[in-house]
Amino acid sequence: MSNAISRLAASIGLGLSLIAGSLVAPTAAQAEGEIRIAEQFGIVYLLLNVVRDQQLIEKHGKAQGVDIKVDWTQLSGGAAINDALLSGSVDIAGAGVGPLLTIWDRTQGRQNVKAVASLGNFPYYLVSSNPNVKTIADLSEKDRIALPAVGVSVQSRFLQYAAAKQWGDKEYARLDKFTLAVPHPDATAALLAGGTELNAHFSNPPFQDQVLANPNVHVVLNTYDLLGPNSPTVLFATEKFRKDNPKTYKAFVDALAEAADFAQNDKAAAADTYIRVTKAKIDREALLKIIDNPQYEFSVTPKNTYPLAEFLYRVGAIKHKPESWKDYFFQDEKPLQGS
Repeated sequence: MSNAISRLAASIGLGLSLIAGSLVAPTAAQAEGEIRIAEQFGIVYLLLNVVRDQQLIEKHGKAQGVDIKVDWTQLSGGAAINDALLSGSVDIAGAGVGPLLTIWDRTQGRQNVKAVASLGNFPYYLVSSNPNVKTIADLSEKDRIALPAVGVSVQSRFLQYAAAKQWGDKEYARLDKFTLAVPHPDATAALLAGGTELNAHFSNPPFQDQVLANPNVHVVLNTYDLLGPNSPTVLFATEKFRKDNPKTYKAFVDALAEAADFAQNDKAAAADTYIRVTKAKIDREALLKIIDNPQYEFSVTPKNTYPLAEFLYRVGAIKHKPESWKDYFFQDEKPLQGS
């Protein structure tokens, strides 16, 4: 590994360590009327951008006679997100289905973490600047793949799923040694600039679309080809928060459903919201073209999450086998109709 990429990884690792360190000490349980939300990077979190921009949690709280204080935090990687939730530093965690299944499995009989809702359906791309890498079978020691969290993130789990499909379940972790934890914005910048050993990125929108502007970068794997249309990113919470804060929890669920309707039915306004809230340096027309992709669906309904859950149990990555997707999703007064 070159000195440049080593320094990049070290600085990112230190930054995440400092963030995680500040989240270690559990805080007091939140009273009704307070909610702390942790999100990550990308268009897949656009529903939360809408919720924040339009103050929808506060709006739905008032409808129930509750003034809700909302706190927003941004982290990178499922491991940091899970640590934050279990330490009591956040109440709602946004991460991939991979981190959800890990924390669901490990908290059964204790915090009983489950998903609240999906954030929509989006294809994720594994991209590479190595012209010799056409499929995952071409990956070698010459390649370094950036993803949010090694072995935990949904990108990492997608890569393992693809490896198992290519070489069999016993080889599901075959490509893990080529992966490196790097936040999406940093990995995108590294691939666009070139000059480091980081030559691949298992990304998400809009970062995967931005990096493909580099003519030397191409798609190696599309998760829709791997699993079909699916919900890669979800929101989850502990059973205690849901039980102890029914009005706040309901306000959040209702706010998210309203945000999904808004984003799905007015892509232009959704694009404006993303730019306004995230302050992303992306051309509006380019962004609108990305989210207007018919493969993108902003919805709270989970789609096709169970194959990954079944796979993780099969290879021993989780110890409890969910009988269906409903085992790791809360079912509220308006039950989700998912898969």
